[in-house]
Amino acid sequence: MRYRKLGRTGWEVSEIGFGAWGIGGTQWLGGNDQESLAALRRALEAGVNLIDTALAYGDGHSERLVGQVVRESGARVLVATKAPPRNQLWPARPGVGIEQVFPYDYILRSTEQSLRNLGLETIDLQQLHVWNPEWIGREEWRRAFEELKRSGKVRAVGVSINDHQPGSALELIRTGLVDAVQVIYNIFDQSPEENLFPLCRELDLGVLARVPLDEGSLTGAITQATQFQPGEFRSYYFRGDRKRQVAERVAALQRDLAGVEGALPEIALRFCLSHAAVSTVIPGMRKARHVEANTAASGKGPLPPETLAILKRHVWEKNFYGG
Repeated sequence: MRYRKLGRTGWEVSEIGFGAWGIGGTQWLGGNDQESLAALRRALEAGVNLIDTALAYGDGHSERLVGQVVRESGARVLVATKAPPRNQLWPARPGVGIEQVFPYDYILRSTEQSLRNLGLETIDLQQLHVWNPEWIGREEWRRAFEELKRSGKVRAVGVSINDHQPGSALELIRTGLVDAVQVIYNIFDQSPEENLFPLCRELDLGVLARVPLDEGSLTGAITQATQFQPGEFRSYYFRGDRKRQVAERVAALQRDLAGVEGALPEIALRFCLSHAAVSTVIPGMRKARHVEANTAASGKGPLPPETLAILKRHVWEKNFYGG
């Protein structure tokens, strides 16, 4: 495992982090807690030292599993979590005031609940789970972040940027009041490279690259015949003719990558790691075999320029999270 600086925090973080949404057990079905715990333990054995979870993942269930493994390991593991929007709307809606989403007291209460779930005294990185640039001048989030740091309950703060909207956090980053941002970045969505990543490098901000495999699209395993359990998140994400669209896009990508070393998921992770602004990539991992495959990508290094040039041709403007 290789390590990088998480911006100005100075923390050395594993290039591959553990995305813990899937182990929450409500929106990603088909797994169980024993598999999740085994995956977390295998990740730490493989050198992963950053786990990203959230209070909303299984109503705290993901946090409880993460906390159990972190506490029993005795290792120095960096835990990132997120305060959910009080109105339970993802992403943040334009025109909806922060008093409905992140009141000052609510941010503090959410953090306290996460600490109880984790069984830890301090959260390394607390993030707002959505962001609306209309809130930039409001004092609620500023006061809450300041108080959480002052009290020692949180070491660093950040935001999880709305789906496919990297530009919405630029003004926030310029305030100097956040230490890291989390953003969708993958072969299909390369938009953070335009403005977000250069600014993060200029201001020495940590970057957590999420959804590197596009919810499974970039594993190459999604076909028109793929079936998801009713109620699972991906049955919504890949609804309608979206599986067909994905299969066609991925087939074209794989044709262009013929002769390039590595399986598609490895190439997708190495794509993210090829950008110097990225501190860590956080693929979702629910089983030990996922951990072993994903962590192996760290040792392979960045992709060569000629491969990156191929991948540039496969940008796909879409938003499967939307209606």
